Amino acid sequence: MEQLLAQLIGGAAGGIGGGKAVKGADMGNIGNLIAGAVGGVGGGQLIGGLLGSGAAAAGGMDIASMASNLVGGGVAGLVVQVVVGMVMKKMRG
Repeated sequence: MEQLLAQLIGGAAGGIGGGKAVKGADMGNIGNLIAGAVGGVGGGQLIGGLLGSGAAAAGGMDIASMASNLVGGGVAGLVVQVVVGMVMKKMRG
């Protein structure tokens, strides 16, 4: 559960950052937040599945794994928000 929350928070922060950094992909604060959060959770789960999550397997909570989930979710959220923002902008014309 802690991993999911860290990915969600990291993704939301990444989405907001992506909207501010890439003006062509900005969808407004709420749109950036939602796209980033969805991307953070999806990307975080994908990265966790590919790399394996040691803390979940060990049954404990480790600060390094929490930071990893937060950063992984943030990067994935940023990427998803920028891609979705650019696609939405192209669709609108």
